[in-house]
Amino acid sequence: MKVQIMNNAGSASELQVSDTVFAAAFNEPLVHQVVVAYQAIGRQGTRKQKTRSEVRGGGRKPWRQKGTGQARAGTIRSPLWRGGGKIFPSSPDENFTHKVNRKMYRGALRSILSELLRQGRLVTVAEFTVDQPKTRTLVDKLKKLDAADALIVTDAPDNNLALAARNLSAVDVRAVSGADPVSLVRHEKVIMTQSAMKKFEEMLG
Repeated sequence: MKVQIMNNAGSASELQVSDTVFAAAFNEPLVHQVVVAYQAIGRQGTRKQKTRSEVRGGGRKPWRQKGTGQARAGTIRSPLWRGGGKIFPSSPDENFTHKVNRKMYRGALRSILSELLRQGRLVTVAEFTVDQPKTRTLVDKLKKLDAADALIVTDAPDNNLALAARNLSAVDVRAVSGADPVSLVRHEKVIMTQSAMKKFEEMLG
């Protein structure tokens, strides 16, 4: 298939790309599974809650077993009571990882890139650089492409571009190696350079 490549002058040219990578069918269950796996891996796992054996107090039986008319209770720190321990508490020892093999990962990337192109959310440019790490310069370039909320994907890390974008909460800059499924689906548009598209073809073709 062919895609439109925008150059710095504002004119467009056509680029032949692989149907395998940019015209694949959208596999929603696979994309959902891979995105959830990436989000799970990114969890810090710093939450900690106490079990009924870790909370303080509750050593004595609150009332006798029979004769009070109330339900039997063995401790005031039961999970059923206010201030009691949690039945299934969060712990830093939890394992949040999901298994995603290479075939699943590549298939999800193909589905995402193809669907972005079908929806008109994938903007391809000949190159995307800024001369100085100035946020205003980057904002002006994005305004011309009508992409206020965008992921910029280049073939290699660009320090000026990264410094210009770090103050923009809705803009992210990544090299091809760092463009994961979550970052690709998070933004409204994905701006990809011609050389980055070639790298995706080599990686996923």
